[in-house]
Amino acid sequence: IPKSPLLFCPVSKAGLARLYQRFQALDRDDKGYLNRYDLEGIGELAVNPIGDRIINAFFPDGGEEADFRSFARVLAHFRPVEAPGKPEDINSHLSKLKFAFQLYDQDKDGKISRAEMLQVLRMMVGLQVTNDQLENITDRTIQEADRDGDNAISFEEFAKSVEKLNIERKMSLRILK
Repeated sequence: IPKSPLLFCPVSKAGLARLYQRFQALDRDDKGYLNRYDLEGIGELAVNPIGDRIINAFFPDGGEEADFRSFARVLAHFRPVEAPGKPEDINSHLSKLKFAFQLYDQDKDGKISRAEMLQVLRMMVGLQVTNDQLENITDRTIQEADRDGDNAISFEEFAKSVEKLNIERKMSLRILK
């Protein structure tokens, strides 16, 4: 088993071994890395409306290969917080918020634009609402979260708008099944 890549995220040797076994199971061709197709084998990602964006997080520099270190680092965001930790812990409340924010902020400009919000909402609701309804929901969402009036949502505004959500529960994956 490789040394723990979960910097600032304590994990037991048994947990790391299970994660590595899952990595190996997803690595169908025994390449030593995962590609997008391999990651689509994770059931919870396959059915998640923003699963593609989560899969993209495994390839932050546009690459096509995720080794065990990057696999474990992304999944660490989805580990439950078992005890109050430090803000720099990869599975801390703050880190989870930043990761979630990045799923929306696809152009990485530090703001969630109307177009980015609309795109995520469209993925989440699909054809269940009309485009007009979706645009109204998007506009209302931005209007409610946007505190500085720039018609976009900053990280601070995002964090404030989701503070009542149980982000730890919402950001969990059962990857070891």
